[in-house]
Amino acid sequence: MNVIFFGMVAIAFAVAGFRQVTWISPGGDAKSPMELLGIGMVDTAGSSVTLAIGLIGVMALFLGLMKVAEAGGLLVIIARLVRPLMQRLFPDVPADHPAMGAMILNMSANVMGLGNAATPFGIRAMQELDKLNPVKGTATNAMVLFLAINTSSVTLLPTGVIALRAAAGSQDPAGIVPTTLVATICSTTIAIIVAKLCQKYFAVTPPDGIPEDGQVPEFSGADAAPDEIGGEELSLDSADADKSYPAIASFLALGSILALVPITVIWGRTIAPWIIPGLMFALLSFGVMRRVRIYEMFVEGARDGFQVAVRIIPYLVAILVAVGMFRASGALEMLITPLAAITSPLGMPAEALPMALLRPLSGSGAYGILASLINDKAIGPDSYTGYLISTLQGSTETTFFVIAVYFGAINVRRIRHALVAGLSADLAGIIAAVVISLVLFGALR
Repeated sequence: MNVIFFGMVAIAFAVAGFRQVTWISPGGDAKSPMELLGIGMVDTAGSSVTLAIGLIGVMALFLGLMKVAEAGGLLVIIARLVRPLMQRLFPDVPADHPAMGAMILNMSANVMGLGNAATPFGIRAMQELDKLNPVKGTATNAMVLFLAINTSSVTLLPTGVIALRAAAGSQDPAGIVPTTLVATICSTTIAIIVAKLCQKYFAVTPPDGIPEDGQVPEFSGADAAPDEIGGEELSLDSADADKSYPAIASFLALGSILALVPITVIWGRTIAPWIIPGLMFALLSFGVMRRVRIYEMFVEGARDGFQVAVRIIPYLVAILVAVGMFRASGALEMLITPLAAITSPLGMPAEALPMALLRPLSGSGAYGILASLINDKAIGPDSYTGYLISTLQGSTETTFFVIAVYFGAINVRRIRHALVAGLSADLAGIIAAVVISLVLFGALR
């Protein structure tokens, strides 16, 4: 991240400096390139804090719900259901560790397109994974793989993009469900492959007392620090988490998820408003049935969410200011112009390039581009470009944002091959989005 951070700032400064030296003032109130760069930096720094403050409430809400789910044993139930697959993907994480359940809930939220819900779950997973980390400050293989999957997670229902398309007057707002599903399946597959392959090339020298294979001592539920509410200890129910349900149960669960695909295509717009309220009602109802003190548990989790959101403000300011400088300097525009001549014949029109390039860097910037393009009468939501950029928004993730937030929450500075895996997944997602959009909507070009 040190190289990326400085590189973006240096390029932006150099471009703005060159434009400043060659700039001829047109008169009036026109601002010079360096003035625009400075204004962009200050504005982005302010918006970074605003974003973090806005995230406090969301994180408090969903971490509160997660605490209720933890106390009721939902994480154990889900972990037992998908344990065979998760154990193969994460052999270093014990099946009964809280990190396993947190990762599963994060992935589940991403599957349903609930980015705001996935972030708190993901941060909680990173915090739990850090308890297994033998080299503090350095990402483990499990952390890198989890982050790679998180930045490319299979998405069944991109609710936010569907809602935006509907607001723009789309006749088929859920039409991106099949394209998003295909693109995310491809990107997730590449993320897993690259993360696994790169492990041996980014090895970590373990400290004394840690085996050379990087394995950590076996975890048991008794090793976990208990939660406290009012001075009373509460042990999370992890009984039988190291077991798994019959294979038929896992296949039925997978079949149920696949069955959602035609449902979301047909009734996606109707289902979307129910997702977040339904999630809260379902988790609280589960807690009531499990005789959990849902209010106390919710408040305890919300308190953690508040603290984490405040802790990530410096990381957000750093990465978003660098991205803002890159845009304000004109470096991004210089990059797009020559690329468009190459990508347009391949199915990536010039209008969609800013989305493809900005999506890994700035979620808000990409979202703003999407909103402006699909509301442009010359493009609209139901054109080829409209479907493509909607698919890009729903099927790729803000990799730099995720790295900054997730690793920042646990003070990890050596990210190893996380950026390689994340950007590889982004590239695979972009290519897959173009291909599937050409197959399904190429006639609209």
